[in-house]
Amino acid sequence: MTETNHRETGEPIDPIFLERWSPRAYSGETLPTADLMTILDAARWAPSASNNQPWRFVYGVRGTAAFDRLAGLLVDANRRWAEKAGALVFVVSVNRTGAPGDENRRPIPTHSFDAGAAWMALALQARMLGYFAHGMAGVKQEEIPAELNFTEDMKMEAAIAIGRMGDVDALPEDLKAREKPSHRRALAELAFEGQF
Repeated sequence: MTETNHRETGEPIDPIFLERWSPRAYSGETLPTADLMTILDAARWAPSASNNQPWRFVYGVRGTAAFDRLAGLLVDANRRWAEKAGALVFVVSVNRTGAPGDENRRPIPTHSFDAGAAWMALALQARMLGYFAHGMAGVKQEEIPAELNFTEDMKMEAAIAIGRMGDVDALPEDLKAREKPSHRRALAELAFEGQF
């Protein structure tokens, strides 16, 4: 059993998994580009089927036009707190091998699964550097392909806010009570031997 951050596991796991959570209260500090590159490089080393590496990242550091563009593509419910993050990253997956127009391209059925592995590597590396990463599905899906210059084989997976923890009292009232690490279902509800 491992216990940290008011969370407790049923088995002895590394504490980093419990220390990783998704706050909304960010400090407003800019994330140094060197730290962001370290975080993205960790994501680059995630496992993928056939080593296809179907993840792509579009990022913006606080105080830049890129950050403002990405913040504008978040739904209002997320933008109101994510604008205080030190950086924003949009995770995109590519669902076919090769370059557009290549007649030998084939589907990558695990593109979303593999991009999820990259997100987890990103989140853990961020935490190891003292930052918090919060993944979001609430984005303006219809606007993103044109705004970010997608090719036809790209799929928006998630947006991520990264930064230092800020003052919880600065959050809107409706978010303050939610600002704590969440718990997980019991392992027995999720893992089954042989069949469900």
